[in-house]
Amino acid sequence: MSKMDYKSAGVDIAAGEQAVLSIKQMVKSTYNQNVMGELGSFGGLYRFDQGAFQSPILVSSTDGVGTKLRVAIMANKYDTIGQDLVNHCVNDILVQGALPLFFLDYIGLAKMNPEMMSTIIGGMVKACIANDCALIGGEMAEMSGIYHDGDFDLVGTIIGVVDQVNLLPAGRISKGDVLIGIPSSGLHTNGYSLARKIIFDHLKLNIDSYVEDCGASVGDLLLSVHISYLPLLRPYLANPSLHGLAHITGGGIAGNLKRIIPDGLCALVSYHEEEYPPLFKWLQHTADLDADVMRESFNLGIGMIAVVRENLVEELLQIIGGILLGEIGESRFGKGGVHFV
Repeated sequence: MSKMDYKSAGVDIAAGEQAVLSIKQMVKSTYNQNVMGELGSFGGLYRFDQGAFQSPILVSSTDGVGTKLRVAIMANKYDTIGQDLVNHCVNDILVQGALPLFFLDYIGLAKMNPEMMSTIIGGMVKACIANDCALIGGEMAEMSGIYHDGDFDLVGTIIGVVDQVNLLPAGRISKGDVLIGIPSSGLHTNGYSLARKIIFDHLKLNIDSYVEDCGASVGDLLLSVHISYLPLLRPYLANPSLHGLAHITGGGIAGNLKRIIPDGLCALVSYHEEEYPPLFKWLQHTADLDADVMRESFNLGIGMIAVVRENLVEELLQIIGGILLGEIGESRFGKGGVHFV
């Protein structure tokens, strides 16, 4: 019987240390004057300057990128999913008016691959820099008994801050407010289980197949980076005419917009199949999906919805390329909801 050690049990300590070394300088490029300590400590340290706010509220969120990971594995392309993760989390706290402070990641995998880890984290670093957010820590866990055959999981946690006076939606949504949709880059990070079933099981396409209707390959369509809406919306976060934001993720437009609609009001959405981007039309027609399935599964080309007073509408339509989606009206049933009209 050969002598047993940790590596023979599926954990390569040396490879893990190599992975940390390979990302150290990249990660430090996201640091600012508030980051304390070094990568590899037991905890990340961040000095929070409360003096920059009147009444600061910390906002946190944790999320992943779902089965989009399976597409990245199929394509052997890992430079975009780290960006997806950071941008998704940034958007999740943006809807409460928060600016990101710092980010932490978790990667669980079957076997340590330093080159792949460096590529994934390189994507996170790129997105953190773009969002002015420090990547102050994380975890790479090699667990061959849990993950198999190149599988891995990717999760992120973000901490941000908002001044209480700018907290969204903060009860400002009212009848007559206008819904402005901001375009997505594609599926973003939701709907992939259904999209993969349609494309790979039903249509029998592969990652390199060219989709004529969309003018791109399957891989390019499915790995399009989840947009961060912070650069577009940052100038409006303190504007009193911005009443609410909804990040359109799992559950689609209705499932996410209803989270911010107060009781007694409803969102009246006028957005129809002919307005969907080509990717969503193609998925619907090739799989003969009905309207309800499309609306609950995909963002339909809308990644964020802003609820605004009428005086801000024209500016948002022109400056951020928004789409007029509808308005806020009175609910007949006394509870907030979303209705397609």
